[in-house]
Amino acid sequence: MDHPAASVTPADLAAFEAIALAARDALPEPFRAAALQVAIRVEDFAPEDILRDMQMEAFELTGLYDGIPLTEKSTAEQMLRPDTIWLFRRPILDEWAERGTEPLGHLIAHVYVHELAHHFGWSDEDIAAIDRWWE
Repeated sequence: MDHPAASVTPADLAAFEAIALAARDALPEPFRAAALQVAIRVEDFAPEDILRDMQMEAFELTGLYDGIPLTEKSTAEQMLRPDTIWLFRRPILDEWAERGTEPLGHLIAHVYVHELAHHFGWSDEDIAAIDRWWE
C-alpha cells in the first residue's frame, strides 16, 4: 500500500520525464519516429538566461522548444546540439493547481505536444489532430 502522503505529493522530475516519454511514445507515426530525435529535458524552472532572453518570469514558462524547426533545417547544417524540449515542473504544477480538474499527466502531455509542434512547424489544426487535450 502506498504511503498516505504519496497521493498528494507533487510528481518529481523523473515522473514528469516518464509522462513526457509516454506521450512521445503514444504519438502516431510518422510523428513518433521524428519525435524520438528530440531530447526531453525536465527541470524545476527555466534557466535564468532563458527567462531573461524571453522577458518572462519563472512561473510563466511551462515548456520550451530549443532547436531548429524541421521546416527551417537544411541538410547542409551541422547540429551543434540536439533539438530539445524543456518541460518546467514547477510552472506546470502551478498551472495544474490553478485548473483544479485537469489530470497532471494530461497537462504534461499537452505542454510536450505544444513544444513538439514548434519542432514540426505544425499549425493549430495539426496540433488539434494530435492533442485534443481540451476534450
